[in-house]
Amino acid sequence: MTTGVRRRMGVEERRQQLIGVALELFSHRSPDEVSIDEIAAAAGISRPLVYHYFPGKQSLYEAALRRAADELAARFQEPHEGPLGARLLRVMSRFFGFVDEHGPGFFALMRGGPAVGSSTTNAMIDEVRQAAYEQILDHLGVGEPSARLALVVRSWVSLAESTALLWLDGREIPRPELELKLVHDFAALMAVSAAYDPETASLVLRILADEPSDGPFGELAGRLALLEPLLPVVPGPRAATG
Repeated sequence: MTTGVRRRMGVEERRQQLIGVALELFSHRSPDEVSIDEIAAAAGISRPLVYHYFPGKQSLYEAALRRAADELAARFQEPHEGPLGARLLRVMSRFFGFVDEHGPGFFALMRGGPAVGSSTTNAMIDEVRQAAYEQILDHLGVGEPSARLALVVRSWVSLAESTALLWLDGREIPRPELELKLVHDFAALMAVSAAYDPETASLVLRILADEPSDGPFGELAGRLALLEPLLPVVPGPRAATG
């Protein structure tokens, strides 16, 4: 008969274990509702030992958010292969996968939780938004966006965030439908901007040239075509007179 011996963890290994345990607990309940005692019990150590690795719940909370922020930012990374619509749909699938798995944790990350207003938490949130913004520009093949294009991309990143937060309150709309809708929202924002900005219009035409008719953007065009008979006839812009 052998007796199991608990392996002693190194300092960094134990810290990472505690961060993982805290993130798992925060994924199911608001961080405000999770105590140090619960984290210690889930990690199989004593409460004083938790404080040996983290000076308080706030520091452990911020460390867990750091890991969540890094993982969330990574969800926007996507190989530059294939049509843009399909790429964005895969990004949205991974993004909502994170939201679905870490509901309360995602809400805490994007709304601050017990660290609301702290410079550390705000910086993490800004990093996630900036990473998403830069990834989308990279997929568009744009290094220095115009003010109008930058506004479109940042608006869409903000829309994805706010949509996810609203969806968490009940999950009333099927996830795949919402993921596809956000890709369509991106196309709509780009199209509206293209109507005002020749540079964005040129970019939209380049993107559409590579889009298949059965892709997300092609599906949107088909849905809009069904509405055409119901739309009022709008006169075009008047020609300038001398």
